[in-house]
Amino acid sequence: MNSADCFKLIRSKVPDGVKIVAVSKTKPAAMIEELYMKTGHTIFGENKARELESKRNNLTKDINWHFLGHLQSNKIKYIASFVELIHSVDSFRLLQEINKEAVKCNRVIPCLLQLYIAKEDTKFGFSIDEVNQMLDDKVFQELSNISLHGVMGMATFTPDVTQIRSEFHTLFNYFNALRTRNFSYDPLFCEISMGMTDDYLLAIEEGSTMVRIGSGIFGGR
Repeated sequence: MNSADCFKLIRSKVPDGVKIVAVSKTKPAAMIEELYMKTGHTIFGENKARELESKRNNLTKDINWHFLGHLQSNKIKYIASFVELIHSVDSFRLLQEINKEAVKCNRVIPCLLQLYIAKEDTKFGFSIDEVNQMLDDKVFQELSNISLHGVMGMATFTPDVTQIRSEFHTLFNYFNALRTRNFSYDPLFCEISMGMTDDYLLAIEEGSTMVRIGSGIFGGR
């Protein structure tokens, strides 16, 4: 199947209220344009700031670009003026740097807090205690050019479905705890980004509102 047919098949399995981020990292702009033209899908995700900047400059402005993966503070400037959502805010310092670049662009940048839920050293993210400490910090409360829209997490790469489900459930519980503690009056804090090609259906069962699918749409690298 081509990428458009693959997308349509996945879309048929995903509830209407759950967003699909088509992870287009390493894929040529032509593949993104083809999927957009054939399906009307507009949410795409990239994990390299300069590659994202280049694709944005060469494709229709109707596309909503999401940044995924570890973001270096010195690369924020390349995406700050247009990025629709940064999924991978994994430190207080990074959030402060995003705010600085957002001020320069005179806009508010939506962000998700990446929480560490996996049993893998290669994954990044806050602990829930670190998030709570940050949210109580006066410095955070003065960040006027970022908006927290929810949480993101990556499960352990393992065939153990029970473990993956448990980690997704943990992220769902973290989201609810944060919403109750700090965002009960903020309707924008509503997203749980979890689930990829191999586990997105499981993630949806555990409360995901946004799944990130790359190879399931575009094929392998």
